[in-house]
Amino acid sequence: MRTNDAPSRVPGARLDLAERTAAELRSMIIDGALAPGQQLHEAALAQSLGVSRNSLREAYRIGIHDGLLERHNHRGVFVRVPSLASLLDIYRVRRMIEEQAVRHAVPRHPALGAVREAVAAAQEHRRAGRWRQVGSMNMAFHAGLVALADSERLDQWFARLAAELRLAFRTIADAEYLHAPFVDANASIAALLAEGRMAEAADALDAYFTRSERTLVAAYARG
Repeated sequence: MRTNDAPSRVPGARLDLAERTAAELRSMIIDGALAPGQQLHEAALAQSLGVSRNSLREAYRIGIHDGLLERHNHRGVFVRVPSLASLLDIYRVRRMIEEQAVRHAVPRHPALGAVREAVAAAQEHRRAGRWRQVGSMNMAFHAGLVALADSERLDQWFARLAAELRLAFRTIADAEYLHAPFVDANASIAALLAEGRMAEAADALDAYFTRSERTLVAAYARG
């Protein structure tokens, strides 16, 4: 459950470092380096990130406020395990943002290059059986779709949401089962965008979300 443990007011330089550290933790979650339910060991993590323990604690507060971490009394800080309710909310918001970004995208938008690169990298990782990396490229693909909206705020929002989504993905033990069907789906959406068929791409994305959401809900139901 998300707490009200918001970042405290600290001097600017220290807060900037804490925010950068929080962003690094978020990237580690998106890349699959931190797993749901994993305890974060303060001394070792501060050393590996090259920051002070005070800065790391401020980063923890940011992560808790963003819903990525949670503090357990007398036990420490852990990576949050998303609830089914939060998962359903994530997909509701994704439909509102990503589908509209795709539907109203400008043909030959620069972000389409990042979309194509994410698809190509995912296909390469799939051939090599590197399923965690396939998941990372899936996040990059969807970040590219959001970038079609030309909104820095939405880009920042998706960076936080992508970390929550990756935590939900990590609750499924079989990464191949989760990611394999969507590599080709991403490629199809990218092809429609390249041809300027934005409405069809948005419809394909909606079908994608329905299938992905059902896969995750079924996995949650199995416990």
